[in-house]
Amino acid sequence: MPRALLWDMDGTLVDTADLHRAAWEQLGLSVGRPITPDDFRTTFGWRNPEILDYLCPDRWSSAEMVELGERKEVAYRAAARSQGVLLLPGVRELLTWARAAGLPQAIGSSAPRANLELLLELTGTAPFFQALVGMEDTTQGKPHPQVFLVGAERLGVAPSACVVIEDATAGVRAARAAGMRCVAIARPGHHSAADLRAAGADLVTSTLAELSLADLLG
Repeated sequence: MPRALLWDMDGTLVDTADLHRAAWEQLGLSVGRPITPDDFRTTFGWRNPEILDYLCPDRWSSAEMVELGERKEVAYRAAARSQGVLLLPGVRELLTWARAAGLPQAIGSSAPRANLELLLELTGTAPFFQALVGMEDTTQGKPHPQVFLVGAERLGVAPSACVVIEDATAGVRAARAAGMRCVAIARPGHHSAADLRAAGADLVTSTLAELSLADLLG
């Protein structure tokens, strides 16, 4: 039986898509590269360096991409603090059941650590997690499995004993590449249930509120 849960953050624990979209649109206007809905949908779940390279291939140096990414994240965090962030339905219950069952849990996200720490603070969920893996902890973004392999290593659990909860096709592919079970959430305006299944999700749901811990573990 799987012995650990690895959670993506944005779109899985919390619905922050509108905040991210607004921050990217603000940055795009400032650099003369408008962000389209297709741009946002395609790159959701990627690390900032990969997103910026997708938007404008070979335009910026590594140092410039770091600066641009931080500008976007500063705007995003300010909006998150002012507007607030709520857990998605079913998340707190699953976090609580997993802790009661003695399952270690980690965050495996493409977002910067400052974002992860802020969202855990705003939702009061930091005590549920034994490890955080963010953008600074990886050199390769999803769909490369590195983020989830690092998460499993930090929890001291074999990859085959982990379940990943995701909402993006890149994250599903990363979980499968890591040899992990993957439960995916299909949400309106994001990746469809068909796309998530095609990416390799073992189970697809429209909301975690429909699932028990046993459903996650499979």
